[in-house]
Amino acid sequence: MITGLYAALCALLILALSFRIVGLRRRLKVGIGDGGDAGLARAIRAQANAVEYVPLMLVMLLVAENNGAGVVFVHVCGAGLVLARVLHAVGLSGSAGTSFGRFWGTLGTWILLLVLSGQLLWGYWAAVQAS
Repeated sequence: MITGLYAALCALLILALSFRIVGLRRRLKVGIGDGGDAGLARAIRAQANAVEYVPLMLVMLLVAENNGAGVVFVHVCGAGLVLARVLHAVGLSGSAGTSFGRFWGTLGTWILLLVLSGQLLWGYWAAVQAS
């Protein structure tokens, strides 16, 4: 149930990133690819990066929730995911180089990926030991 909240928020983020691409494509009259425009290339990459990470993270969050992870843990991970993905999207959309948002968004995403991986592995190990 909790994961649904964060899935909806991530879906809205991806939708906003997609709308940005459509707007840029229309303004630049580019049907496919980036037409050599650096801003459109960054927008495409920001959306693609979210699409690469968000589904896996949501699956992991849902499994953790269904396996009995604490409510606070699930909310912290879900809110962290949304925050990290927004930071990354804003940072990458503004600059192809290093930026505050891109750095902290990437780091936050990776930390959450490690935390959720650890939680799921620990849960699996505990379940195997109990049986």
